[in-house]
Amino acid sequence: MTDSSRPTWCDIDLAALERNYSAIKQVVGASKMMPVIKADAYGHGLTQIGTRLQEIGAPCLAVAYVEEGLALRAGGITVPIQVLGGAVTRQIPLFLEHGLTFTAPSVDKLLQISDAAEAANTTAKVHLKIDTGMERIGVHHYNADTLFEAALSCTSLEVEGVFSHIASADDTDLESARIQLERFLEALDFYDRRSLPTPTRHIANSAAIVALPEAHLDLVRPGLLLYGIEPTDQTSKTITVEPLLSWRSEVIYFKVVEAGSPVSYGGTWAPEHSTRVVTLPVGYADGYRRALSNRAQVLIKGNRHNVVGRVCMDQTMIDIGTASAYNGDQVVLVGSDGNQQITIRDLALWSDTVPYEILTSITARVPRRWHS
Repeated sequence: MTDSSRPTWCDIDLAALERNYSAIKQVVGASKMMPVIKADAYGHGLTQIGTRLQEIGAPCLAVAYVEEGLALRAGGITVPIQVLGGAVTRQIPLFLEHGLTFTAPSVDKLLQISDAAEAANTTAKVHLKIDTGMERIGVHHYNADTLFEAALSCTSLEVEGVFSHIASADDTDLESARIQLERFLEALDFYDRRSLPTPTRHIANSAAIVALPEAHLDLVRPGLLLYGIEPTDQTSKTITVEPLLSWRSEVIYFKVVEAGSPVSYGGTWAPEHSTRVVTLPVGYADGYRRALSNRAQVLIKGNRHNVVGRVCMDQTMIDIGTASAYNGDQVVLVGSDGNQQITIRDLALWSDTVPYEILTSITARVPRRWHS
């Protein structure tokens, strides 16, 4: 949605995307970059982010589902696109038709892809998925040879890469992450034992890019970091990134609430003294979560003010105390105002969740405005 008249919107800074990409590239050196732009580029706009990344030289992209890959192709994206989530059987022809790169998480799926490619008289490009401890999709690391052997027998496949995913690279204790990396490298010994060239190896997400440089290998998959959100508390010691997204609204109503008069559904908050309360046209249907009720803060004229009462579907109330605010005054939900800042990580903390969920929960009815 790009409606510029709605008094709640997100600004997306594409120049910051380019700077973040360059900063990550400096950290990973010779490793290739596969930016992850699934889930509408973490709420930043799939085709807009994909287009800018292609313009600045990203060699490939990653999404979760085939539909996202098709949308990128329709939007003019021509670089290789890996679909990380795999494919159900009926989707395989779409991959082949639009030149999308498969994830093969099992021998059965690998053979389905191979048969379909042979029938279509084409070659399917595939990355083999190894489960090193996530227990999500992929062949267990101790059975990886079965997948590698099967791939060697498929003449209609080009195995471009082998990959895994670290479950806990954002933990302060990296022992589990290092065990996963060790399992992955041990599985890849298959190629050395047979004197075969090893496909492109990748396992590092944003947190591993920062915390586990030995996991950079041949290719890295930055997601959260690309959008300027620090995946760990220690990120700033390694790399400096800038948030792309700011989220703003406007005051649409002002009133004085008397002492003891409850605000919003359920009456979970009432002022001890007479106070000024303003209403914003944003609520949980926009992705401003109900969990933020009586916990979050916003910025008005450079000052912090508390969300009070329960966040409603379409509106949220703010206690401004003795301060002044008028209809049309801008309110920062995420971003900076003067020397104050509210971050996506702040909203995640107040909501008892993770930054990923905050970003991807900002709904389509919140207009995005992209700036270069």
